[in-house]
Amino acid sequence: MSTGGPTPAGESSTLRIGEVAKSTGLTTRTLRYWEQLGLLAPSSHRDSGERLYNASAIERVGRIRELQDLLGFSLAEVKVVLDAEDDLDRVRSDYRANKTDPRRRRDLLVDLIAANDTLLERLDDTVGRIQAFRDERAATGKRMRKTLRELDAEQGASTR
Repeated sequence: MSTGGPTPAGESSTLRIGEVAKSTGLTTRTLRYWEQLGLLAPSSHRDSGERLYNASAIERVGRIRELQDLLGFSLAEVKVVLDAEDDLDRVRSDYRANKTDPRRRRDLLVDLIAANDTLLERLDDTVGRIQAFRDERAATGKRMRKTLRELDAEQGASTR
């Protein structure tokens, strides 16, 4: 894919913000808003200030959309999940890089478990709220069906 100009040093295959918007079905305004919220960051900028995105930034766009579409998360909830995942990635990288000090590796693993547990708690909370909403809708449907059966029974009795 062309970036419309020379690729900055250290960047392989970057896309301009308009190209990312087009390929993801989003608007440049949405991408800039997500940047403001801290959900997404360009991998680099041109001297002119133009935003450039690499493959991992584009994957992050997909992750944001997945969390919104699949789980129905708000952008604030998406940010919490992404921040936790970023923390997990940082600790995981530190863990893999520190192969010599067993104590440090243990501490990193404890941090990794804690970050993962925090993310699980958030997901459990969200799943609980979704389940409560579902249960409420199911109860409403049950009440409406009961009322319908009662109305049908009344009408059947009055036509006899």
